[in-house]
Amino acid sequence: MGDVLRVALVAGEASGDILGAGLMQALKARHAHVEFIGVGGPLMQAEGLSSYFPMERLAVMGLVEVLGRLPELLARRKRLIKSLIAAKPDVFIGIDAPDFNLNVELKLRRAGIKTVHYVSPSVWAWRKKRVLKIRQACDLMLTLFPFEAQFYDAHNVPVRFVGHPLADAIPVQADRMAARAALDLPLDSPVVALMPGSRGGEVARLGSLFLDAAVRLRTLRPGIRFVLPCASRERREQLEQLLVGRDLSLTLLDGRSHDALAACDAVLIASGTATLEALLYKRPMVVAYKVAPLTYRILKRLVTTPYISLPNLLAERLLVPELIQDAATPEALAQVLAPLLAGGEVQTEGFDVIHRALRRDASVQAAEAVLRLAEQG
Repeated sequence: MGDVLRVALVAGEASGDILGAGLMQALKARHAHVEFIGVGGPLMQAEGLSSYFPMERLAVMGLVEVLGRLPELLARRKRLIKSLIAAKPDVFIGIDAPDFNLNVELKLRRAGIKTVHYVSPSVWAWRKKRVLKIRQACDLMLTLFPFEAQFYDAHNVPVRFVGHPLADAIPVQADRMAARAALDLPLDSPVVALMPGSRGGEVARLGSLFLDAAVRLRTLRPGIRFVLPCASRERREQLEQLLVGRDLSLTLLDGRSHDALAACDAVLIASGTATLEALLYKRPMVVAYKVAPLTYRILKRLVTTPYISLPNLLAERLLVPELIQDAATPEALAQVLAPLLAGGEVQTEGFDVIHRALRRDASVQAAEAVLRLAEQG
């Protein structure tokens, strides 16, 4: 290995761009001369990546959109693999985007390039066959959660648990009063954050349910206030329509989900990555999950984990209530959430333990693991 370390990275969306930039910073701090090539967003470019093409071309949500763009995606991937093999990097890091990156890793590894995959795909829940592909595609898997590392260990995939960057970024104790002042919320009323998801489909399935649950909660706890962060303008319009005819003291926010979590006493939340943020803010929560009936029947067969929400998977016990499918009624959600407004200590103490376990300086851990692999000659 020469003096210059050549690192290739590919990120496919904003969350990957954040992880990639943190990793690049940590690599530069540990190695005098690093050259970065590949595909990334504005944050990775600011750290010195010259991107072969705009990252947005990879950020495709949903199957139908993917089909329309498939020819372009496949052609881009083919060209990218060719360029990377010609560039002979010391190591390649695929950040998330497994459907795109695992194929790139497979081809590069066959061409003798060391490969790392950063952020485990959700194989631990289903698609066990994917593990075989991962074993062939990457020299090292970097996971954000400990239970994922256990899974790869059991399947003979070299793995390192690096911790979660959000656990590093979110303070161990958030200032509730400062957050309330920033959002113009009263300091003495109970506040509940409603988080029905960031995608249109999720809000369509859970929006009315959460608002109905909020109406019930108000009868149980008069004087309660609600705050609901909207992921986009479209979500805000969708929720404004759902609010018509409902009498709630509710504040809609544009983004600012972290402020909402810091300000609230408890959260009613859709199952997904936001549950990790609620956990790191130590806010007691009730998790709801609803999908189309057919999807639910298929998932029930595929999913092998005993829980669906990240807090419970991380705690390895039923720490937060999960109300799934038909069990998620407005009445049930309100009844389960009400006692948490004053008595959520069991949850918050569990969250604190998990936060400390995930707080490991993820970018530094990842950089050290990457350098060790690259230097194996």
